[in-house]
Amino acid sequence: MSTDYFAKLINLMEKLRSPEGCPWDREQTHETLKPMLIEEAYEVLEALDCADSEKLCEELGDLLFQVIFHSRIAEEEGRFDAQEVCRRLYEKMVRRHPHVFGDRSFSDSKELLRNWEDLKAEERAAAGQRVRKQSLLDGVPEKLPAMQTTHQLTSKASRVGFDWSNLREIRHKIDEEFEELERALEKDDEEAVREEIGDLIFTVLNVARFLEIDSETALRRANRKFKKRFRRMERHFDSHGRSLKDLTLDEMEQFWQSNKLGLEKKTSGA
Repeated sequence: MSTDYFAKLINLMEKLRSPEGCPWDREQTHETLKPMLIEEAYEVLEALDCADSEKLCEELGDLLFQVIFHSRIAEEEGRFDAQEVCRRLYEKMVRRHPHVFGDRSFSDSKELLRNWEDLKAEERAAAGQRVRKQSLLDGVPEKLPAMQTTHQLTSKASRVGFDWSNLREIRHKIDEEFEELERALEKDDEEAVREEIGDLIFTVLNVARFLEIDSETALRRANRKFKKRFRRMERHFDSHGRSLKDLTLDEMEQFWQSNKLGLEKKTSGA
C-alpha cells in the first residue's frame, strides 16, 4: 500500500507552523518566502541542465515545499489551502484539454495553443473578470526576467500568426537592427544606442523561440562553455609562467581558436 506523502507533508507544515513547531517557520510570510521560491526554481533548472535525476528529484521536492508553505499561510488567513490549490489546478487542466477529456480535436499543437488563449478568455468571462477587452499579451507576469518575458510575449503573438515565416526573415531583421545600432553609435546617441541594443537582443532571442529552444538554457550552456575554455586558457599560460594580462589579444585569440578546434575534433570523435 502506497503512503500518501502529500498528506504527510501538509501535516508536517501544519506542525512546523504551530506554537509547538519551528520559530523560523512561524515567522515566515508570503513576502519573506519570495526569494526562496525563486531560488528553488532556479535550482530545479540547474538540476535539469546537469541531467542529474537524484538532484532533480530533491530540488523538485524543495520547490513543492514552497507551494505547500504558501498554501499553509493562506489557509491560516482563511483564504485557501493546498487541497484547494490542487482542485483548481485539476479542474483547469481538464477544461484546457478538451481534446483529451472532451470531444474537441486539433490539427496540430499550434492550433491547440490558439485555442488555449480562447479557453483562458472564457474562464475570465465565467469568473466575471472580463470587464473590458483584454490584450492577448495580458497574463505575462511583470516580474519575469526580461529574457523569459520576450519569449512569452512573442510566443503569444505568434499564436495569432504575428511571426516570421522562416529563419532567413529573422536573420534579415537581425542585420537591420545591427545597422540601426551602428547608426546610433555614429551619432553618439546614448539613449538610441541603448534602445537599439534592446531591439537587437529581442530579435536574436526570437531565433531560439522560433526553433523551440529555451533561450535561458542555451545561454547558460554558452556561459558554462565560455568559463571552461577561459579557465583552460588561464591554466595553459600559467603553466608556462605567463599571465593573461601580459599577453597580446592575438596570442589569446590564437590559443582560443586552436583550443576550440581541438575540443570540436574530440567531440566529433576525430
